[in-house]
Amino acid sequence: MRKYLIQFKPFLIFIGTFFTAYIVLTFIYKVYLSSFEVSDVDGITKIVGRNVEQLMQLFNQDFQVDKNHLNSWLDIWYNKKHMARIIEGCNAVSVIILFVSFVVAFSGKFKPTLFFILFGILLIYICNVVRIASLVVLVYNFPGYTHFLHGVFFPLVIYGIVFTLWFFWINKFSKYAR
Repeated sequence: MRKYLIQFKPFLIFIGTFFTAYIVLTFIYKVYLSSFEVSDVDGITKIVGRNVEQLMQLFNQDFQVDKNHLNSWLDIWYNKKHMARIIEGCNAVSVIILFVSFVVAFSGKFKPTLFFILFGILLIYICNVVRIASLVVLVYNFPGYTHFLHGVFFPLVIYGIVFTLWFFWINKFSKYAR
């Protein structure tokens, strides 16, 4: 048994570090979410909604994001038509937690790791804002493709970006890059 523990030590350290980081970050996020009333929208989701609205207004689009008065989500209006809602799961925090956990598990030197995590978080956040705005416009113009766009295409895009970041991290900066 000891032989296998020694042989698989790097893998076991990776798995242990990944799950520890993932559990700790998820716990912190859940504590953050529990500080909001059930009928309220959390602060991160509100910021995402505001940034989506600002992005669309840059393109002079008739786009509005409002808090739903009865529920804990944001309603999206495009060209005076209710198109979608932004719920807590749309803010990309769970994707960011997954990204950060993976990079920490394959960490390298402290400074490059920290900068790559910050860069990755910013890139994922920006891509998520663009994703929501694009999804609304595409669903408005192609309503028959709603399920494909929301359930297949955009998850592939966002997770593809995360996978590309991980790949770049492992091959360029992690302690395993050599």
